[in-house]
Amino acid sequence: MNLYINNHKYHYEMENLTRAFFFADDVRVIHEYDELSEPYILTSVTDCVLVEVRINGFHDVLTAPLGDDDELTMARLLYRLLSQATGRELPWGILTGVRPIKLFSRLCEENGEEDATRYFRDILLVSEEKTHLAKLVASNQRAIISRSGKRSFSLYISIPFCPTRCNYCSFVSQSIEKAKKLIEEYIPLLLREIRYTADLVKQLDLRLESVYIGGGTPTTLSADQLDLLLSEIEADLDLTRCAEFTVEAGRPDTVTREKLLALQKHSVTRISINPQTFNDSVLEAIGRKHTSQQTLDAFNLARELGFDNINMDLIAGLTFDTPDSFRATIDTVRRLDPESVTVHTLAIKRSARVNAASAEREHDYTSEMLAYASKELTDGGWEPYYLYRQSKMLSNLENVGWAKPGAFSPYNVYIMEETHSILACGAGAVTKLRDTSSNHLERIFNFKFPYEYISRFDELLARKDRVVTFYDEYNR
Repeated sequence: MNLYINNHKYHYEMENLTRAFFFADDVRVIHEYDELSEPYILTSVTDCVLVEVRINGFHDVLTAPLGDDDELTMARLLYRLLSQATGRELPWGILTGVRPIKLFSRLCEENGEEDATRYFRDILLVSEEKTHLAKLVASNQRAIISRSGKRSFSLYISIPFCPTRCNYCSFVSQSIEKAKKLIEEYIPLLLREIRYTADLVKQLDLRLESVYIGGGTPTTLSADQLDLLLSEIEADLDLTRCAEFTVEAGRPDTVTREKLLALQKHSVTRISINPQTFNDSVLEAIGRKHTSQQTLDAFNLARELGFDNINMDLIAGLTFDTPDSFRATIDTVRRLDPESVTVHTLAIKRSARVNAASAEREHDYTSEMLAYASKELTDGGWEPYYLYRQSKMLSNLENVGWAKPGAFSPYNVYIMEETHSILACGAGAVTKLRDTSSNHLERIFNFKFPYEYISRFDELLARKDRVVTFYDEYNR
């Protein structure tokens, strides 16, 4: 698919909208050309906004006068033509951003919920179903957002190691068989970075709202290593106001009684045990070296030991999953009754082993899967409280966090809605600094790979000094 750009700077948005319609196709963005080569989309701003589409026998041109928001106008024209050419409508309309709830909430603050609803539905062409979902999520997370103040921050700790790499995964994580030796070097440096970060926090008089230890799979660490990590956090940081302390015990094949007891003796309030699916043939196909029974055993062990806030992650659209087997997964989750369930839609990433062509079959019925999940979770007492989207998601859908009332994860809301700074430690972690008065955001990137993190650690610590100068400049 050729996307031609003439005399405008909206190529990124037009490319993403085009990819939403042509999921498995390569989209070539062309700025300089002598002639148009089929199949093509021409987007142009001269004396008017113009979009021309010639695809598979379909050909049409739409124009509109220049105005205050030519990007919005062009997106609406492109959507109309691609919808006609493909016979498809996108559930999120022309929205291609990661954080639709952040936009909906801002519109509510500016003009009220009724106007925000109308704008989503009539201007951004979001479906009634997704507009209603946005309204629900925005409403459910308001109380959490209201607790975030000028000096608030959350802490993220990265453990970039996994038992094996799943075929859909694009995270920078190392499988244990390849990186086991690195862990012994990684942990002491991670503890040093936590201490260094805590010193910055004390210097700036920041208030810790939530802690999230993710990865990777944090429970690839031994019980002793987890104990060491959690002890360091508790010794260095004031947890008095901390409303959540989550540890992802994501892979059930890493969950043991000893590790759960190590978590329990510390300040951990929430864990994740993530099946992704309860279909063993799908687990094998995606490269997760555990069974459904191991997930059930890990969950039941956590309950036996007294964990009363457990999240489970699921993915709709996995290789070889079907609507029937996905329904069985949802039914199993309902019987287990965890406090929260995160339902992800498979997103096809360039660095993942699964690709767009292999996922096309799953693409056709992913929306059916999400509709079933929504109905069953709603009927079971869970409510949607955070939502985000990614590029190249099957059926142009979304990821939704569902939880029982009182079990909403503050960290998930804070990171998605960007309400305050997230200070991050570990390989691949990204610190996000936010100025609450101007909404200015700035990022500090840690080195991605554990070997880089280890070999360039002093350079990484020097980058962290930007936290202090940022607050001096923006958050006095």
